[in-house]
Amino acid sequence: MARTIGSHGPKTMEAIRKAGLRLIFEHGYAAMSLRQLAAEVGIQSGSLYNHISTKQELLFVLVRDHINELLRQLDRALQGKQQPADKLRAFVAFHVSYHMTRKREVFIANSELRSLEPKNYEEIVALRGAYERRLAEILTEGVAEGEFEVVDIQVATFAILSLLTGLTAWYRPGGRLTKEAIVAAHEKLVLSGVAPGAKPDQARSSRAPFADIAARDGSES
Repeated sequence: MARTIGSHGPKTMEAIRKAGLRLIFEHGYAAMSLRQLAAEVGIQSGSLYNHISTKQELLFVLVRDHINELLRQLDRALQGKQQPADKLRAFVAFHVSYHMTRKREVFIANSELRSLEPKNYEEIVALRGAYERRLAEILTEGVAEGEFEVVDIQVATFAILSLLTGLTAWYRPGGRLTKEAIVAAHEKLVLSGVAPGAKPDQARSSRAPFADIAARDGSES
């Protein structure tokens, strides 16, 4: 018989969320069952319905809360930033730092988007769009003020987000580079990519500082 930790209250719901996150990440949404989830939490299967009505609801809540938290923390990171370059640097630093510590949430939000029912899918896509617009607005402002040179704002937005989010596929804590060095490398990539009139010799000369960072910080990405 499952070890019962109580079928009511916020502690149990938090346990359900954590267990659901891990099980979906490890096995996939389709393969995870509510019976498996209940056993992981330590409650009877029927007790799950005191907190979630369906497996679909759990997935939706996990993804929705992840993106809402992403938006909340991003807005806080951008507070007080006036110049487009400062805003873009803050965006990159936040996005990279956040995604270093939320691998499961990021993976599920991306890979299981297809598993959401139409109404839930539309709501999540709208939230993702709000996050993308934060970056697009920074780029648009930078172009208007002559700080950035961007051929297409939408293409640049998607390309930058893909670059920054891609670290979840290879980043491992305790590696060769420190977190600070990884953030600095991404800042350099993004800011140099939108800088107006960047010359090839300037790009070549920018490699040396990061060789120094890699040697000095000694961590593996």
